[in-house]
Amino acid sequence: MTEASVIGVPHGAPVDKDKRNWIAATCAVGGAGVVAVAVPFVSTFQPSERAKATGAAVEVDISALKPGEKMTVEWRGKPVWIVKRTPAQLASLTKVDSLLADPKSERKLPEWTPEYARNETRSIKSDTLVVVGICPHLGCSPSDKFQPGAQPSLPDDWVGGFLCPCHGSTFDLAGRVYKNKPSPDNLEVPPHMYLSDARLIIGEDKKA
Repeated sequence: MTEASVIGVPHGAPVDKDKRNWIAATCAVGGAGVVAVAVPFVSTFQPSERAKATGAAVEVDISALKPGEKMTVEWRGKPVWIVKRTPAQLASLTKVDSLLADPKSERKLPEWTPEYARNETRSIKSDTLVVVGICPHLGCSPSDKFQPGAQPSLPDDWVGGFLCPCHGSTFDLAGRVYKNKPSPDNLEVPPHMYLSDARLIIGEDKKA
């Protein structure tokens, strides 16, 4: 499963390092002609230019997000992934704890993983993952590798997750990094909270 959409940058606007790396990595993958598993496209919510410039919280409508799908929104110049996990994907999380470098997200607490995400699913709602789509190693953007099974650059017993194409770091479907990989940490969980089952805010968590 793959979803790749890049939110445009206004002409002349400054681009921070994280955003530049994200866009460069995404363009590189597209330019190489990589063929991915087709999945339904989910439109992204694009905040105002003023909100993006100030780093304001972003409100997102996830009502159209179906199990097995992923959408991307921009917050503080970073891509934030929202993944609606299927029951099978959730079940896979319990199978890989012994293979992970930091299964309980203890390395950069509390700023890297908020308290409400310090659980096996790393989420407020177990079926919905919210993570920053930037590898902590050198700032590349990992690729979706949701399909289980043997694939290039992945183990034969792969259960689904993310692969950083730059240096080979792999992450499970909770954004937890596997052992002996270049990435020093799990993917970041940004502050967020739910306004309802269909809407969430990224960048604020006062009610979480």
